[in-house]
Amino acid sequence: MFSPYKCLIVLVLMLGSVSANAAKHTIGILVYDGVLTSDITAPIEVFGAATKKAWFSNYEVILISTKKQATITTEEGLTITVDNSIADNLELDVLLLPSSYNMGPLLSNPALISFIQQQAKHTEWLASNCSGAFLLAEAGLLDGLKATTWAGGEEELKDDYPAVNVQFDQNVVVDKNVITSNGSVVSYQAALILLEKLSSKQFSQEISEAIQWQRLESAFNR
Repeated sequence: MFSPYKCLIVLVLMLGSVSANAAKHTIGILVYDGVLTSDITAPIEVFGAATKKAWFSNYEVILISTKKQATITTEEGLTITVDNSIADNLELDVLLLPSSYNMGPLLSNPALISFIQQQAKHTEWLASNCSGAFLLAEAGLLDGLKATTWAGGEEELKDDYPAVNVQFDQNVVVDKNVITSNGSVVSYQAALILLEKLSSKQFSQEISEAIQWQRLESAFNR
């Protein structure tokens, strides 16, 4: 005999299964006082726009501070609210490391380096903008890989970390599951490349058009 109650139970179970299959993937962006603004706002804009699309709606972007604090202030004076800290129990799918004019305190922070190493064990992708590459190198995650840093800083990266195959005069370098970039405005290019890796070239192009990245590229080519 037909039972509407049994049908309701089946429907609830089916919806529960769909919900479980749509589990969130997390893109974590490291932030701290003195971080260079464009290194973090570029990927926030690119991935934030993508999460509004059905094809990327199972991703979320979180900002992770190097210490417990509600907000951080960038080098250029922008105050941003933080979601988590490196002390929290996080399991990221993507970890992105930005830069600062003074990387010394970050590179000598054992808790931060340990956090990066632990996340690298299960992340799908690691990324850095500008001198954020030095954090990946300090954690031993660029050994034997091609990588870049800010334009003009390649020699310093090569001298400080000789195990890294430093690439000169390249905006973005992809090797295995690691993406490094020059940072600044190039952070947009790097984020779009990473988005393509996480979704497809077509979807990355869609976001590129939405944020009018092509107009900037066209301006440079005139």
